[in-house]
Amino acid sequence: MKAIFYLLVIISMSSCSIIKSKYFKVSKSEIEDKVAGAWAAKMIGVMYGREMEFKALGKTYDDVIPWTPQLIEKALLEDDIYGQLSFMNSLVKHGDAATTYLLAQDFANASFPLCHANLQARKNIFDGLKPPFTGSPEYSMHADDIDFQIESDFIGFIHPAMSQEANAMADSIGRIMAYGDGLYGGMYVAAMHSLAYKENNVLKIVTQALHAIPAKSSYAQCIQDVIDCYKKDPNDWKKAWAFVQDKWAEHDICVPYHEFNIDAKLNGAYIVIGLLYGNNDLQKTMEIAIRCGQDTDCNSANAAAVLGIIDGYERIPLKFKSHLPSIADKNFLHTEYSYNKAVEETIKLIEKNIVAHGGSIKDNDYYIKIQKPAFKGQLEQSYPNKIMSHQIRMSDNNLWDLSGNWKEFVYGDGDPDLYKVAQSPNDTLTVDFEGSGISLLGSWNNDGGQADVYIDDIFVKRVDTYFREEAGKYDVNRAHIFHSMNLKPGKHRLRLVVADQKNEKSVGNKIYVERAVIYKDR
Repeated sequence: MKAIFYLLVIISMSSCSIIKSKYFKVSKSEIEDKVAGAWAAKMIGVMYGREMEFKALGKTYDDVIPWTPQLIEKALLEDDIYGQLSFMNSLVKHGDAATTYLLAQDFANASFPLCHANLQARKNIFDGLKPPFTGSPEYSMHADDIDFQIESDFIGFIHPAMSQEANAMADSIGRIMAYGDGLYGGMYVAAMHSLAYKENNVLKIVTQALHAIPAKSSYAQCIQDVIDCYKKDPNDWKKAWAFVQDKWAEHDICVPYHEFNIDAKLNGAYIVIGLLYGNNDLQKTMEIAIRCGQDTDCNSANAAAVLGIIDGYERIPLKFKSHLPSIADKNFLHTEYSYNKAVEETIKLIEKNIVAHGGSIKDNDYYIKIQKPAFKGQLEQSYPNKIMSHQIRMSDNNLWDLSGNWKEFVYGDGDPDLYKVAQSPNDTLTVDFEGSGISLLGSWNNDGGQADVYIDDIFVKRVDTYFREEAGKYDVNRAHIFHSMNLKPGKHRLRLVVADQKNEKSVGNKIYVERAVIYKDR
């Protein structure tokens, strides 16, 4: 009889252990504090790094980083926040009927301006494409850009300790504008936020989050390099920065001709450098992420939000949050969301997700069914082993053959580069090049026309350069009006012929061309 009793005790203890390991019990008040901390830290981080954005390119930022509590109010104007609030609003608006297609339509038709991967996704949607094609490398040279990484925080925010569900949502929403490393950046950031609700060891968070993406991806390898550097020397973040710079900084496909770099994995590495070497100190974490350079406000904000969840709102230093209560009910630009409403809606979505994914809510406690990060898809890489060979600017007159009615054009106002603009149907452009890929850069515009593009006299596609507004000004944000990246290495000829037809919304047949970027196999 005693033996049976002891056996039942052992079974009971074992069952309790299984239940304890399977579910994460956390009070509503603690979740509320962590959500408030997440959004507050996101706002603080973006404004702490805003003034330094792209001021350090290929080098560290070594000047003073200013802060006053009132700076946080300008976070209400930041695309880093209102962009992802747009997605969260769509989830709330559509409820159980929400699909990636509906989210994409809402995002494309929103009033706010977009750049790079987001802008290309909007153009692709307007051209009739649907996710996942809107973010695929076949239709976007921006597939590996930072855009989804910037916008993915909310996915982790609404999935505490449910990293697999966060991954599934990221894999869906992220394909609106990303693919490969651009997609993995968002998955990784969302996984860190999801893990941060339960885990306060930053090294464990950044390491475990790697299980949310394929280990053989260049994004995961880049992050692993940072972790390895930290383990070798946890006191010198500049060694890690230098290692990453030497190994990964040349890999920006969308702007390979400029030190400006919005590659997701490089900026993701800066997030992790800030988190690891910041030693759970909010200011130090943001400062290191900023001093790594490039997209400083985005990287600082992503890193800060992880600590915002770990520490909660109450533990954020007063010097960073003292002004927040006075603006907490003001709306973010282009949204109907204030800080307080963002927190409120996040908590509602958390509660919905807890119940939907095997957890429960009892009295003032949440019982969350724990999910370990796990990537379940197939490895994808946008343009593996491609690097820029050279570029051909339109000012290199002897390298272009133009026939028909082409006129010179310069945007001015800080953009001195020479464009040539086709005016009429049958205007033709020809350029010879040697490489295994080419992208033709210029602008889309409301007077943009259509053109047929041939490579080696074989028709490739018709491009439509109409857009509702000018898009392509400034050399780091040119519109990729055509690209072909899987050519056999060697000599090739691209020919563009302006078509008779045009988009019915366009007021002209113009084709704006500023340069060609030629790629080669590594």
